[in-house]
Amino acid sequence: PPQLFGFLYDLCRNFDAAWDCATGNGQIAAVLAERFETVDATDISEKQLAQAVQKNNIRYGIEAAEMPSFPDARFDLVTVGQSAHWFDFDLFYPQAMRVLQPSGILALVGYNLLQVDDPVNVLIKDLYSNTLGLYWDAERKHVDAAYASIPFPFPEIPLPEMHMQYEWTVEHLLGYLETWSALQHYIRKNGHSPLNQEFLSALKTVWPEAEVKTVKFPIFGRITRKPR
Repeated sequence: PPQLFGFLYDLCRNFDAAWDCATGNGQIAAVLAERFETVDATDISEKQLAQAVQKNNIRYGIEAAEMPSFPDARFDLVTVGQSAHWFDFDLFYPQAMRVLQPSGILALVGYNLLQVDDPVNVLIKDLYSNTLGLYWDAERKHVDAAYASIPFPFPEIPLPEMHMQYEWTVEHLLGYLETWSALQHYIRKNGHSPLNQEFLSALKTVWPEAEVKTVKFPIFGRITRKPR
């Protein structure tokens, strides 16, 4: 959300260069490019980068988070969006500190399980935790814990409470649920979707097809400033 970027920009002392690590399709990089002179955006997925937002001041590259090729003290800001839980922290953190300028900012950010209203939330939580609980990758526990469970051996800057917000129909929700990795794991193992008629009937009882509801994704983060 704009609030997140505004918060990070208030922390930054210079806007020469930023690195969006594990950029995916470049959603964060595209926003950073509106403020920073140059943005380097890296990912290990060539397929993701092929779909990335293109801007003249964004340089994309295929690189692992733990082995960046950048020179020392290159960046004023390093961001990681919804990806840090996959990293080898013992390798990544020294590299992140190496490529940051003195007083540069490291921000590991993510979003948690969506919130709609009580009746919908009950169904989503049951699907997430009970039906799909065993199908999530082990690293997902760090997202559930809002990254409180990852090692973060730095003086910390608290992130204010904030969220992403959308206006969705039930069809938007179902399209989003189809992107869950655990749901895809479930389908591969069982040969059918957990979004069965029973689930759909229960969902559409509390969320009629024509109704638009406000959907919120809570934002969390671990943020620090490199010492001078």
